[in-house]
Amino acid sequence: MARTESTMLPLGTIAPEFNLLDTVSGKNLHLDQLKGSEATVIMFICNHCPFVKHINPELSRLGQDYEKKGVGFVAISSNDAVNYPEDSPEKMKENAISQNFTFPYLYDEGQEVAKAYDAACTPDFYVFDANLKLVYRGQLDDSRPGNGIPVTGRDIRKTLTALIDKKEIDLEQKPSIGCNIKWKK
Repeated sequence: MARTESTMLPLGTIAPEFNLLDTVSGKNLHLDQLKGSEATVIMFICNHCPFVKHINPELSRLGQDYEKKGVGFVAISSNDAVNYPEDSPEKMKENAISQNFTFPYLYDEGQEVAKAYDAACTPDFYVFDANLKLVYRGQLDDSRPGNGIPVTGRDIRKTLTALIDKKEIDLEQKPSIGCNIKWKK
């Protein structure tokens, strides 16, 4: 497994706008439709990456636990589906349904959104406040395939709870590690 780290977009960055296909509903959705009243989590994931497969159940739990608290969740795949057919929109829809995702799973076919967010790997996480200002970027938690650490979502959960409770966000943030985004040639 190749291990690529997040590029760590600067804190305070305003969430770049997007309008992408939701592979489950078949509708194009934009950020304004998906943002939460308290926070918005943008996740760059894909179907085939072992790092993402390792955390998929926790992504589903996060959505279920926090969407009712005013947090919007968006999963985006920007991988080249021609060379990585497991990441095609049809397979994304199947994965979203089988993983019980309660949030949209969007396809960034042109890869412009991944570039706008400076996404580097899957998974790559971004948490924005109610004003869509970046307050966290980095890992879900310390768990990785094979390291024996349980998947808890600790880092994202801690950030979301602090935002909801109007507390300070921990500025010590670790980059995510995963497979590199599969860029088109």
